[in-house]
Amino acid sequence: RRQRQMCIRDRHKVNTIILDKTGTITYGKPHITDIITYNIEEEELLKIAYSLEKNSEHPLSYSINQLAISKDIVSYEVSSFENILGKGIKGVINDKEYFIGNTSLLNQEYDLDKYQELSNKGKTVIFVFTNSEILGMIALKDEVKPSTIKAIEMFKELEVETIMLTGDNEDTARVIAEECGITKVIAKVLPEQKAKVTEEIKASGKIVAMVGDGINDSVALTMANVGIAMGGGTDVAIESAEVVLMKDDLSEVATAIKLSKKVIANIKMNLFWAFFYNMLFIPIAAGVLYVPFNITLSPMICALAMSLSSICVVLNALRINNFKKIIQINGMKCEHCTSRVEEALKKVPNVKSVKVNLAKKEAIINGDVDNSILEETIKNAGYEVVSISVKKGLFE
Repeated sequence: RRQRQMCIRDRHKVNTIILDKTGTITYGKPHITDIITYNIEEEELLKIAYSLEKNSEHPLSYSINQLAISKDIVSYEVSSFENILGKGIKGVINDKEYFIGNTSLLNQEYDLDKYQELSNKGKTVIFVFTNSEILGMIALKDEVKPSTIKAIEMFKELEVETIMLTGDNEDTARVIAEECGITKVIAKVLPEQKAKVTEEIKASGKIVAMVGDGINDSVALTMANVGIAMGGGTDVAIESAEVVLMKDDLSEVATAIKLSKKVIANIKMNLFWAFFYNMLFIPIAAGVLYVPFNITLSPMICALAMSLSSICVVLNALRINNFKKIIQINGMKCEHCTSRVEEALKKVPNVKSVKVNLAKKEAIINGDVDNSILEETIKNAGYEVVSISVKKGLFE
């Protein structure tokens, strides 16, 4: 219990973020890029894969199933189906046992050169095989969200270390990490190991935030100092997390960290002035200055002073509502352009105020609005967004 209380106390001090890959860094909707077969027709390989994968809910399974359906492939009957957590699946088709999975499940030699070639392109490779032979490889690629790259840059500005956690092999993981700007990768992590890795990072003295979206991330989310679930994630992940992002945008995590720091600073400021105010005026109201200076305070003045104290504290807290984003815009050349951008942004829901500066080629908005909406709005107005950042003087 004491350890959990310390976790709660230190949440605003987060200095390390662990990111799940699939569905958090990437879209979580991989598409098939390559199908390599060995002594079997491609359609037959896909039919075997579809027959097994239609019993699984993994994102890779969905992609294989969709391709098979688009080709009007009819599946085989499967018996003795088994999901091997973090490794793959197996089942019996026509009295023969088939497997689909990664190298952790594979127990025989495979085409290492081709596997390495696909992995070096950031593709996830799964094998279709029996107990005696490999039938083929299926390579899938999941695209990195553009917002992820911006978010990693924001984490660096906050001096927060970013770690990618994935079940993919080292080569595939490294390609994705380099694309995002992540320097530290922990690959080939089984689902049940995610919580252990999170606990080990915490034990090294880090204040850890874990960001994930799947069932496999739920335990790790509870083990971190702060568990953050993507809004489009599974119900289990959302229930396990303490913070839920309403948008599937990692830059919102950076915003949440900034907000937490400002909230704590605001609380400390309010406490200081409340104590200072009371320590100064309570003795005066009690008559400390009456004997030497014959100074007293009327009860009405004391009541007014106490009310003003409360008003000041509330107003100070309300400064947090002054949420500002700076949008660097390309293409504005005259006052007509600034007016056009300003009018377009004012129509966006949740935007409280807009100030456009032609000289700096920027617009400052007050309000919590998804970056993608801002980009789309300015694009529709005929201009290009260069960057969107949270104002450094935030809430001030």
